Amino acid sequence: MPDETVRSASYTVSCEDYVHVVEFSPFDCGSPASLLAYGGNQYVVVGTCRFKEEDTEVEDVEFTSLQVFMHGVRVDAIAWSPETRLDKLPPVIRFCTAAADRKVRLWTSDLQNNCDVKVMEGHTSYINHLVFEPAEGKQIASVSDDHTCRVWNLDGNETISFRLRSPGVSVCWHPEDICKLMVAEKKGTIRFYDLVTQHAILSLDSGQVPLMSADWCLTNTIKVGAVVANEWVIWDITRSSYPLEKRPAHVDKARHFRWSRANENLFATTGYPGKINSQLLVHHLGHPQPVMIGSACVGAGLSWHRTLPLCVIGGDRKLFFWMTEM
Repeated sequence: MPDETVRSASYTVSCEDYVHVVEFSPFDCGSPASLLAYGGNQYVVVGTCRFKEEDTEVEDVEFTSLQVFMHGVRVDAIAWSPETRLDKLPPVIRFCTAAADRKVRLWTSDLQNNCDVKVMEGHTSYINHLVFEPAEGKQIASVSDDHTCRVWNLDGNETISFRLRSPGVSVCWHPEDICKLMVAEKKGTIRFYDLVTQHAILSLDSGQVPLMSADWCLTNTIKVGAVVANEWVIWDITRSSYPLEKRPAHVDKARHFRWSRANENLFATTGYPGKINSQLLVHHLGHPQPVMIGSACVGAGLSWHRTLPLCVIGGDRKLFFWMTEM
């Protein structure tokens, strides 16, 4: 593999705490800057990012902290609401978190004096992932080690619960059809549910275990990707329930899979945190080898910028950003 693919982070931002999870907002918030939230052991920081690729007056990256939300318990997952707007007066910041205490919290702030937190209880084990319904943001779906996928309304009430056959690891909402939900399970099955009939309408099989993370390509929804054991796998859901393509990616177990929002053929995978260096691999469907290898000291979380081929992972008091030249 050519050495030039191995790269240190393009940019870094210092943090006060170990970063367990980091998420760019996938929605237009009415500002030229991108919203970013990251969670540590005690709190969530919400801020805006500008990169020199977007603004020539920015040197590398400009991160502005907007608000620190005291969380009191380790943050395991963050999801942004499409209702978040910075161009309103007052602004609206809305996101939800999953925490080590097995609760979902819905946060709403005007970045001034008003901050409302709604706590949703029901999961009986760790919550691995959660997502807002992307059109209006009126519902939240979460998946857990308790073998359930639960759908909540903004009042904090559970409205739907799907019984899974193994721990739920990832959940994705269809970008246009808000009745379609994708749920990935650790035992290697990905199911698509119709929220009206509350039945599975399609399933995919990875053929091996454990499936640790899956993502729906929101710019081309026939593509689904996942990491299983140490491999990445890709499905074309119109062609087969078995993977169309798969390749070994990480020496040890892989941890995260995320599609780029800027290019439907670009995706990233990470190795398992806990090693001295955690690997970030950026792959392109047209290339047999990773197009970029990033190394960060014990990374956690993975998220792509809304419009740039740029991804971020968290680490010990740091955010690491990699720009992919495509």
